[in-house]
Amino acid sequence: METSMKAAYLPGNSTVDFKDVTIPQPGPGEVLIRMKASTICGSDIRAIYREHLGKGPEAYQNKIAGHEPCGQIVKCGSNTKRFKEGDRVVIYHISGCGVCNDCRRGYMISCTSPSRAAYGWQRDGGMAPYIVAEEKDCVLLPDELTYVDGAQIACGFGTVYEGLERIGVSGNDAVLVVGLGPVGLAALMLAKAMGANHLVGVDTVKERCDIAKNLGLANQTFVSGSETLQEVLNTTYQNQGFEKTVDCSGNTHGRQLCIRATRKWGKMVMIGEGGTVEFNPSPDIIHDQISIHGSWVTNIWRMEELVERLVRWGIHPEDLVTHRFSLNEADKAYELMNEGKCGKVAIVFDEELKG
Repeated sequence: METSMKAAYLPGNSTVDFKDVTIPQPGPGEVLIRMKASTICGSDIRAIYREHLGKGPEAYQNKIAGHEPCGQIVKCGSNTKRFKEGDRVVIYHISGCGVCNDCRRGYMISCTSPSRAAYGWQRDGGMAPYIVAEEKDCVLLPDELTYVDGAQIACGFGTVYEGLERIGVSGNDAVLVVGLGPVGLAALMLAKAMGANHLVGVDTVKERCDIAKNLGLANQTFVSGSETLQEVLNTTYQNQGFEKTVDCSGNTHGRQLCIRATRKWGKMVMIGEGGTVEFNPSPDIIHDQISIHGSWVTNIWRMEELVERLVRWGIHPEDLVTHRFSLNEADKAYELMNEGKCGKVAIVFDEELKG
């Protein structure tokens, strides 16, 4: 096997650096994974690609980029207990300490130990032909799902699935999704699979609304404007609003729209990161008995559950990918994702077909 590989790094000035590095080897409890697909997350664009945000141990630490990796195990270190060479795996993108309360619940995202390290941030990620991962961070990818499907499961689809489960989306609900980037599109796809049959999407960018419509994910979409609240309410029974609303925008206006479009006794979940929100507690929430939830990523057991349900539902996250690039074109991939007018963008290492 070759001993060196090309890897992509994000220097923080809206560019990509390529470096030749040594192929890593797995230590105890670790596996070496040959990358098959690595998708780009909006958080990479906001927090690393444009400028390195954050301070302290949680900040980006000049590691190989990419926290949405998926591939095939080619070598196991000592003391591995479940996975073997040849297994197809998704990587939960935060490696926690494993012994704190949050880690024992499966929420490594919430681990506060100094040893916590996110792939692509504090430890090397998936924008290279090989990655070393902790065996405990791996989830088996069934043959029915592609590697491009798998790359989106931990962060994008796992984050959405957690939020939708938290507010209990089902066939009883009309659902509004605000913010139709890859996370919002995933919210529409999963809500539809979970039984919701009245789905409405809103975004400030027409191209994203068009993607949702062209994929058949929403009954109606609206480009945000001064009349959007009334427009979305008009799509619901007697203009009463939506039983469940999902904000993926991270914007105060998007969040306000979700809150005010939620039906009496309904539930709203905030998934989109950053930003602020302003509302009037009594008329907006208290008087209509509305519940607002926050949801951050997911836990690893729910990731395993999601993998099983994606197969059962017969849906593919890969359908949200509008552009594919080779690793050598990673600079073009990040630049396109930064424009905010596309669906999901994937780096694909080996051409593969749906199972």
